[in-house]
Amino acid sequence: MLITALTIFVLAMFVGFEIITKVPPTLHTPLMSGSNAISGITLVGAILATDGPIAGTLGFIAVVFATINVIGGFLVTHRMLGMFRKKK
Repeated sequence: MLITALTIFVLAMFVGFEIITKVPPTLHTPLMSGSNAISGITLVGAILATDGPIAGTLGFIAVVFATINVIGGFLVTHRMLGMFRKKK
């Protein structure tokens, strides 16, 4: 079971790295919005997974990191979209 989970994790890391390095710069803003939605789902999953002492600690850490990712993603997306507004 542990070997299977580690294998899936390592493969997901490689696939994620390959996908991210192939993204052109013009698509970064839409992908940030999409990753914010995924982090929101991670937040909900982390909150639901906090039912034991170890799971509660790991869930709390997941909630903190997902919240940082969501807020940072929204700030970066807002700033990048501001670059496309007409100057007054």
